[in-house]
Formats: sequence, C-alpha cells, structure tokens
Amino acid sequence: MTWKVTPSGPLSGEIDVPGDKSITHRGYIFGAMARGRTVVSNPLIAEDTESTLKAVINLGVKVEREEGAVVIYGEGKESLTEPGDVLDLGNSGTSVRLLAGLLSGCSFFSTLTGDTSLRSRPMARIVEPLRMMGAAVDGRGEGSLPPLSIRGGGLKGIRYASPVASAQIKSCVLIAAISAAGQTVFTEPSLSRDHTERIMEHTGISFERDGNTLTLDGGQSPSGAEIAVPGDISSAAFFLVAAAVLKGSSLTVRGVGINPTRTGLLDLLEAMDVKIDVKEQPGSGPEPVADITVTGSGSLKGLDVPVEWIPRIIDEIPLVAVAAAAAEGRTVIRGAEELRIKESDRIATTVRMLRRAGVDASETADGFVVEGGADIRCSDHDSNGDHRIAMASVILSLMGNSSSTVVDTACVATSFPGFTNSMNSLAPGTITDLAKDQ
Repeated sequence: MTWKVTPSGPLSGEIDVPGDKSITHRGYIFGAMARGRTVVSNPLIAEDTESTLKAVINLGVKVEREEGAVVIYGEGKESLTEPGDVLDLGNSGTSVRLLAGLLSGCSFFSTLTGDTSLRSRPMARIVEPLRMMGAAVDGRGEGSLPPLSIRGGGLKGIRYASPVASAQIKSCVLIAAISAAGQTVFTEPSLSRDHTERIMEHTGISFERDGNTLTLDGGQSPSGAEIAVPGDISSAAFFLVAAAVLKGSSLTVRGVGINPTRTGLLDLLEAMDVKIDVKEQPGSGPEPVADITVTGSGSLKGLDVPVEWIPRIIDEIPLVAVAAAAAEGRTVIRGAEELRIKESDRIATTVRMLRRAGVDASETADGFVVEGGADIRCSDHDSNGDHRIAMASVILSLMGNSSSTVVDTACVATSFPGFTNSMNSLAPGTITDLAKDQ
C-alpha cells in the first residue's frame, strides 16, 4: 500500500484518537486472569490488540463484544486451558512478552510465534527471569528469539534487577509473579510505563513500591473490573506534532491518557517553545485523562534531549525528529539504543526519513543528531514495515514543498487503522491511497 501525501496548511478543530494500545493489551490479559466480569471500554481495535484478544479466546476464556467495549468472563487464571495450536501474535511484541508471563504460570504447554518481524525481536530479557522463576521456556537462539515454547507452572518468587527500564519486561515478570509462590522483588534502573501497576491496583492485586523497586506476593487473583481505556497519547502525538510544526494551527485532541510515564513528548514540545494546554477531564478508569490543545507558532527551538526523558518518549522519538527538522538549531537524542530493536531499527529508519526530505541528520550508536531549519523537500519514503515510521513520514511530508509518497503503509493497521481518515478529517485530501485512486 502506498500513500500520496499532499502538504497541508494549518490544522484546526478537535479530534478523537483510538483507545490506548498498551492499556487495551493489559485489560484483556488481566480480564483473562480475573475472577468475574471485566469490561474493557473504548479498546483499541487494531491488529496488535486483536492478536492478544484472540490468544485469550484460544486459552478458553469467554469473550463477548459490545458496542464500544469487550466483555471478558474470567474464571481465574487456573481455568485457562492449553491452546490447540500455536498462538500467532502477528507483529505484536507486547502480546508475546506479556502473554509469556501469563503462560509461565500455567501448567500446560504453549507456543508463541508471529510474523517475520516479530520472530526477529529479542526475547532473552524476558526468558532469563522466567527461567529463574522456574518456567521451562525455549526458542530459537537458545530462547533469544521467537517462536517461544513454554511449559509453565510451579513458579517461585525471585529478586530481579532489570538491566533496562522496560515496561514489557516489568509487566512480564509481574504477571508471572502473580502466579508464583512467595515474593517477587523487581527493580528497574528508571521508571518505565506503569500501566500494569495501575491495572493491578485497579483489579485488587496488592504490591509495594519503593522508588523503582516493586514487591509483590504471589498467589493473588485479580478481580473483574471496569477498565476504561483513554485515547492513546502515542496516536495523539502524530496530530500534536503536526499542529506544532504547521504555523497557525490550533488543534485539540480529546480524551487522551496523560499517565505521567507517557507524557514526555508534551514536556519536550514545551521545551521546544510549543504552546500546549492540558485540561484534565473526569475519568472512571485507572488512568488520568485530558483534552490537549497545541498551538503552532512556527518557531520551534532545537534542544539536547535529557537522557532521563527517553523512557517517557521512546515510542514518539521518530516524531521528535520531525519536530527537530522544523526547529531552529540542533537537536540531539542520546540513550535511545532500544530503538535499534523495535519493528525496524528506528534510529536508522528515522535518520533515513529525514535525509530523504533534505534534513541534515546523522546516526550515533544510541541516537541521532538533527540540524533543523532546512526546507523540507518532497520525497519517496519507505516505512520498512514500521507503523510509527510510516505515520511520522506523513507528518514530515506535510511540511514539504510538494507531494511525497510513503510506501509499505499497511503496517499502520497494527496500531492506528483509522489514521488516514483522521488526518483527512482535519485536512481533506492530505493522504491519498494510490491503490484505491487508480
């Protein structure tokens, strides 16, 4: 699939974005573990989250779809049954890592696999603690790559210090720890996304936090709950950055989750002199929610991004690069080596995207340097099968001197299947699907 992207003038108005992908995944998994009825409202309906939901169904859990919600009838994690086939999780790294934690606590055999991209994603950092807990986990490269085979059950609590701040590693270990005998103590070097901790608390799982260390006693069982999923700030980010770089824009994204572990992009844009207004709204779920308005002045400033901000902006860094291209001065990203092992090597693909558009950008081992202020030229962009690179290429192209193309855009359906409709609702004709236009 190839998109033609026509440069846009200022964006104005209000828009909604789909439900948060991270919270949707966790809502489905905790609903499967819970005793009682769990209602996940406003879930993201996309390929990645559907992979998790299908896996839950294949583990014997009763699921019903209602308008705007998914209802899960949990009977406790002990009621999960051995799947009759491998669990194909498509392109979803979150699915494989969180489900590995769940299945490690189940006394049956299961296999997790996915597409070509997923089968190249590293798994050693979850396999190590799961094996320490007593699960039999194997895979390609001595367990470092999917497919992963798991024979679980009989887990014991451990003390584990993660080498990196990763919400997926943390969530995998915590989900397994719920089924383990004894106490699990998990430490990370800095605070990663805390959606799992919020859902644990919301569903009655008790734990203690001391700085970046979590202590959880095993043998607990989550209770069914109402899990309201806010709009995904990682999806909102594309429109917020578009408004920031297009002078004269005034755009509001409604009902967005503003979990402090996820709002690094807002802090970064403000540091670049972008005007942002956040109006918190009442919510019924475990996450804070707000309407976010960005006003585009057209005078962004480059900056040296603090390394400690990186965990809070890790998914948005390709968009940080787009903002940097529009800014005056130099922007430097360091400490982002995790980008090398995403759906693509996002350091390489981000720099390639910028250079194609005439931006002076260079890679480093753990990030990149962008010299802003250049005129953005039209270009032919390649997503390399990475949904965030595809959408970031669109936002960059909005600033171009004429139409650009973005190829291999089917991957956007993994996280934001309505992206083109949302963009065209703000700026009609901005994105044209060339296959449909022929």
